[in-house]
Amino acid sequence: PVDGGLLSAWGIGQARIERIAEQSVLQRLAAVETNLPDMINRLGQQALAQLRQDVGETVSIGVRSVFLFIRLKGQETSLELSLPAPLYRTGEYDLATQFKEKYRHLYGHYPTDAASQPRPIEVESIRVVASTLPSETAPIQPVIGTKSAPVSFQAGDYPAYTWSTLTPGDTLTGPALLLNTTSSAFIEPGWQLTIREDRSAVVTNAPATTSAVERAVNNELAQTELFARRFMAIAEEMGAQLQRTAFSVNVKERLDFSCAVLNQHGELVANAPHIPVHLGSLGVCARLCLNALPPLEPGDVVITNHPKYGGSHLPDVTLFSGVFTDEGVLIGYVINRAHHAEIGGKVPGSMPPDATCLLEEGVVLEPQLLVKAGVWQWEGANGIERQFTDTAYPTRALAENRADIDAAVASLRAGEVELRKLVQQHGLSTVHDYMARLQQTATTTLESVLAPLIGQTFQASEMLDDGHEIRVVMAVMEPPVGAANPHRSRIQFDFTGTSAVHPHNLNANLSILHSAILYVLRIWCDAGSTPTNIPLNEGLMAPVEIILPTCFLNPTFADDPAQCPAVVGGNTEVSQRLVETLLKALGLAACSQGTMNNFLFGRSVQSIGATPGLDPFGYYETIGGGAGATHGASGRAAVHQHMTNTKLTDPEDLERRYPVRLHRFGIRQGSGGAGQWPGGDGIIREIEFLEPVQATLLSQHRVVAPYGLHGGQPGMVGQQTLIYANGQEEPLPGIFTRPMLPGERIRIETPGGGGVS
Repeated sequence: PVDGGLLSAWGIGQARIERIAEQSVLQRLAAVETNLPDMINRLGQQALAQLRQDVGETVSIGVRSVFLFIRLKGQETSLELSLPAPLYRTGEYDLATQFKEKYRHLYGHYPTDAASQPRPIEVESIRVVASTLPSETAPIQPVIGTKSAPVSFQAGDYPAYTWSTLTPGDTLTGPALLLNTTSSAFIEPGWQLTIREDRSAVVTNAPATTSAVERAVNNELAQTELFARRFMAIAEEMGAQLQRTAFSVNVKERLDFSCAVLNQHGELVANAPHIPVHLGSLGVCARLCLNALPPLEPGDVVITNHPKYGGSHLPDVTLFSGVFTDEGVLIGYVINRAHHAEIGGKVPGSMPPDATCLLEEGVVLEPQLLVKAGVWQWEGANGIERQFTDTAYPTRALAENRADIDAAVASLRAGEVELRKLVQQHGLSTVHDYMARLQQTATTTLESVLAPLIGQTFQASEMLDDGHEIRVVMAVMEPPVGAANPHRSRIQFDFTGTSAVHPHNLNANLSILHSAILYVLRIWCDAGSTPTNIPLNEGLMAPVEIILPTCFLNPTFADDPAQCPAVVGGNTEVSQRLVETLLKALGLAACSQGTMNNFLFGRSVQSIGATPGLDPFGYYETIGGGAGATHGASGRAAVHQHMTNTKLTDPEDLERRYPVRLHRFGIRQGSGGAGQWPGGDGIIREIEFLEPVQATLLSQHRVVAPYGLHGGQPGMVGQQTLIYANGQEEPLPGIFTRPMLPGERIRIETPGGGGVS
């Protein structure tokens, strides 16, 4: 527009003048509903009084809007209900019904508690808006000054034109400047500007000078990138939906969940930037479950946490569903995985360090339909709820489990809607084509990294603190004889020599190994001279071969959970150590802290000294540490690295929700390894317990130091200390579970990263 620089000023002149009065309520709807008219009237008078003071006595004003912000008790996100303020009276509107209808519309379900009872509805706040009436808002006319005077330019400057001297039909070819009193424009090279009859200007791309082939290639690259972002956006929206509707601190605060889109073959296509140890295994999990179940139909939702079927460990509950066209043709799958801070087991928090079998770690869910053709299979004699309670070590937080599962289903529904929209806009064949292209892009990128290295091998070994060893030999090989693509290279990962199955819970599985390899390959592709921002998908695994004997990376899982090895630390600790081993073999980075520092505490009915009548609970967090340095960059301090990507619970929320006091939380200065590029420092975190609880720590690098690279020094090992109520201190091992009494504290000092010289 010729006067585009004035549009915002003109627009704000048309706006009503408003004043807002609001009040925090934080009470159940049933308790305050009869008082709402009085509360709304009082807030309306406050808003009107402030507005009258600002606009004077001659302007007509009134209450324009009333908003109630309502949520389910235990959730953070509120829904906004709009009320016609002058008409609102108690009983005139069924607010509970309106809220439920809006909740179902947005999230696809309405959650209940563990006993299938409606959850309490809470009024978070009230907001009343007073404004001037439309007739009192006089339009503001833009004042147009004189047009730009001629501008003097030195030789070599862009040619400049003043808008007032141009007439309809005049055309400028970039590069050029178009000057005006209220706004100026730069016409870039390759673009043309044309003045229209109304004196506005239209800028268009000039005829391309590239060849038809180049234009086609550039367009294809652009479309591939656009579809990558579209698929990622679906996964991100799924994650946002899961966070909004979850009840547990672990999901809505710590963000310990992951969401992804799979193609019609159950292969990872795109993901949100969530938890790497989850993401790389989601496709493996889906395919193993699909092989064990009848074909999925519209409205079906699968649930599992079993490591035999690609589950990482029991607290990580995976849900996925197929997405179909209106004609019933499979588009792909949407999938999520969320960590439940409590899912049974021998100790609160579901990470017993002394567990010797899977049954002792909590509720085991074999692949099954949580929802069949849109009907929930939760209740009843054969319902899934029974599996959470009728077991040797049942969950201590059934209501929270159910609420987060509800949220996970809502997340899948959101992903399903968006993926179907994508097909409706672009067609099924186009969506499938770009799913395949994204995977091929990842495959081609990795092959280009491998091609110059054919014939080379990379090897390394790393020890767990208890002496269990990971060994790997990575061999870059020529394509097999008769391969369709003569330029294709491949890489073999051979884990022969890795230690036997672990007697306790430090056992991994194929899906965790898959996640670690996928993650390191993605780093390797981006570490070359020309980094490429390829999406993380299973195309990276196409040139990969894995030799994996039975060992603690690949134990045998029987049908009976009592005969399966314990795995909860394999997901968190072994995945980290596995990544370190692969990075060490490739020389890409010094060792990071190499642990998730899993810290748990909770209350069970058997807790020593537990107060009768208090509900059992479990709390879980992972604590960051020092990142390993690379050649050219120092490691960052006090961050999560590699296979974990969660937040810590805010101190205010931690102390409000749990019987603890956070005494110290800071950087462990000097714990990173020295070098030309030093490693990052770890963290110090000290927590006091105000009630009797059971505390558990599961960690690594308390004995074996995080390695340095190219002569850089290792990072400091972690340590933990028990501080009695009288101030006496006692060192604790890196893996323990013990009862804690009121006034006792645990100080955790996490490892530093290795340095590089």
